[in-house]
Amino acid sequence: MKKPSPIYQLKVTLADSKPPIWRRFLVASDMDLGLFHAILQDVMGWTDSHLHQFIADGVMYSTPGEADDFEMDFMDESKCKLSQVLKQEKASLIYEYDFGDSWMHKIVLEKVLPNDGSIIIPSCIKGKRACPPEDCGGIWGYENLIAIIQDPKHPEYQDMREWLAEDFDPEHFDLDEINEALKAYRKPHS
Repeated sequence: MKKPSPIYQLKVTLADSKPPIWRRFLVASDMDLGLFHAILQDVMGWTDSHLHQFIADGVMYSTPGEADDFEMDFMDESKCKLSQVLKQEKASLIYEYDFGDSWMHKIVLEKVLPNDGSIIIPSCIKGKRACPPEDCGGIWGYENLIAIIQDPKHPEYQDMREWLAEDFDPEHFDLDEINEALKAYRKPHS
């Protein structure tokens, strides 16, 4: 019987977010980058409505054909394992989501853990702050949005409140909600 692949403890941080928006989570090291993209979407709280890419050692990985309009040369993410781009602790890669808003994420391999079957993967173990709403203009648009919704006298306050989900709170982080979404990726015990 094949020995299970190690578990990666990763930290993903949304670049330039102040205060930082981040998540710490556990995944199998042998998954392909296509599956890792799907898990990242749930970990961060995105809706997978836009193009994406991974950048590791100057090589770009994405879904074949997905970004043909951008005339960028991508490697097929489904043919690359996470362990091929994150080979040791402290190694990192970049994940860009939504080429228009350009949400840049830094992903760092914090720890390599043995997989003895006792750790539930994938799972999120910690994080801070809410994921920004889709299509709000990248990190700078998000900072502007936060400034507007914190000032009821701002001329755009009402419009922005109507555009946002009614209960949007930039400080909100729900670990249980993320782990509920991640259940879809867990293998049933045999």
